[in-house]
Amino acid sequence: MAGMGKRREARERAVQFLFQYDFNPPERLDEALDQFWDTQRTAAIAEEKSEATWGQKIELPPPTAEEAAVRLFADPLIRGTLQYRDDIDGYIKKYAQNWELHRIAAVDRNILRLAIYEMLHREDIPPVVSINEAVDVAKKFSTHESGKFVNGILDKVKGELLRPARVVK
Repeated sequence: MAGMGKRREARERAVQFLFQYDFNPPERLDEALDQFWDTQRTAAIAEEKSEATWGQKIELPPPTAEEAAVRLFADPLIRGTLQYRDDIDGYIKKYAQNWELHRIAAVDRNILRLAIYEMLHREDIPPVVSINEAVDVAKKFSTHESGKFVNGILDKVKGELLRPARVVK
């Protein structure tokens, strides 16, 4: 399914942005997002050209339909995760027993934030999808152990979501 591939890529990009944001929060989110997507595309284009481009300014063509689709899915995830970050961190603290938030690997922390945002605020994404995606992204960007850790915490969040019967529209 082409759609799922784009969504996976969008989630990976969202995690990368959230990770950067964690270490260096920009003053203006809109500008930071534009810059982030330009940087992603510059890197992709440089890879395709593959000859050394030291100091050369790469002229960026307009985003392809695929790149636009990835950003269209990723941006609201990024904005939403940041908007509710304090609330989301509360869930992580609650379920990451014996782990202080700042001791959780930054990439894992931001994978958790994104997935919990989806689970709490995106009725269009089934919680099980958010969990599976988060685990796969954790295995790719972090470690196999991270996959298990992320799965354990998200599973507990899911249990809490399901207790008050969520109305299926």
